[in-house]
Amino acid sequence: MKLLITGASGFLGKYIVAAALRQGHQVRAVVRPASDETRLPWHNHPEVELARIDLRQRRGIADALQNVDAVIHLAAVKEGDFYTQFAGTVIATENLLEAMTEANVRRLIGISTFSVYDYLHRRSGSVLDEDSPIEPKPLQRDEYAQTKLIQEQLFRDFEQKQDGQVTIIRPGMVYGRDCLWNASLGGQLGENLWLRIGAYAKMPLTYVENCADAIVAATEYQEAIGQTINIVDDNLPRQRTYAHELIKRMDSPPRTIPVNWTVMRLIANLAWFVNQFFFQGEARLPGILVPAKLHARFKPLGYSNKRAKEILHWTPKYSLETAIERSCSDVELLDVPDQTPASPTPVVRSS
Repeated sequence: MKLLITGASGFLGKYIVAAALRQGHQVRAVVRPASDETRLPWHNHPEVELARIDLRQRRGIADALQNVDAVIHLAAVKEGDFYTQFAGTVIATENLLEAMTEANVRRLIGISTFSVYDYLHRRSGSVLDEDSPIEPKPLQRDEYAQTKLIQEQLFRDFEQKQDGQVTIIRPGMVYGRDCLWNASLGGQLGENLWLRIGAYAKMPLTYVENCADAIVAATEYQEAIGQTINIVDDNLPRQRTYAHELIKRMDSPPRTIPVNWTVMRLIANLAWFVNQFFFQGEARLPGILVPAKLHARFKPLGYSNKRAKEILHWTPKYSLETAIERSCSDVELLDVPDQTPASPTPVVRSS
C-alpha cells in the first residue's frame, strides 16, 4: 500500500513513517519546504518519497496524492495564537481534504487527540473511552483543543459528504525520546522548575513507537473504517510512578514544587470565580487556573484501549520501563533496514 503521511518530520510523524516502512508500505512523506531531511534516518530509504508542501496552501497537494491508497493526516500546529494554529491545523486540513476529493483518494486516517474530550463535567475515577462526550464549550479550553475539535468535524464532513473512508485516531499523551517530561505532570515555572500537580492520577500515556504501530495498523484493517479509536498503552502509570522513573534516569532532573490535586482544583475554582465576578472574565489567567484546562490535564480518570485492541489487533510492544530505557539510550530508533541499495530520495515539490 502507498501511504501519504503528513507531518512526517514531526515527533510522532517520523516514527509513523518508520513503522509503515517496516510493515512493507511505500511512503510519500509530506514535510515542510524548508525541512532538513538529512536528520531523518529513513530519508534515503528506497520506498520513501519526500513531498515538500505547505499544506496551508492548496498548491501541489493534489499532485502529491497521485497513486496514493491512503492518507495518514498528522500535520497540526500546537503552539502560537489561535490564528496560527487555525491556519496550520484547520486550513491545512481543509486544503488536504479538497485535494483528496479532487484526486479521488477516500481512505483517511485522521489523527486527533484526547484534548477533544469534556473533562470538567466527568466524574473523577470514571473511565474515559471513545463514547465519552467531547468538549461542549471549546472557548474555555486552549487553542489546540479548539482547532482539533474543528478538525474532527472536517473529518466527519469528509466522511458524510464525500463518501470518505475515515478512521479517527485519538492518541493520549505521546511520550518518547526528547519528549518525556510532559504537561500531564505539571506546569513549567522556569527553565528547571516545575509545579507538580497531583501524584496519584493515572496518565493517559502512549509510547511513541507503540502509538505509531497502532496508527499504521489502522490503514490495514477494513473494520477500522468509520471508527473513532483511542490509543493508550497497557498498565498506565500514576504521575508519581512516571516521574520517579524519569528522575532516576536523568542527570539533572527539574526541581519540583508539589501541589495536591484537590488544593489546586480549589485554587483554580477561586481564581475563575474572581475573574468572572470582578473582571467579567476578561483577565488572562494561566492555564492551570482555568478549571476546564486544569481538569483536562490532571483529573484522575481511567482509560481504555479495548477498542484499539479489538479493531486494530494491536498490543503495545513496549512497556513503560522499556520505553523509557529506549528513550534514554543511544539506540537509533528510526533505522529501517533496506532490502535494496539506497538511492537518492525522490522529491515531489509544489509548483
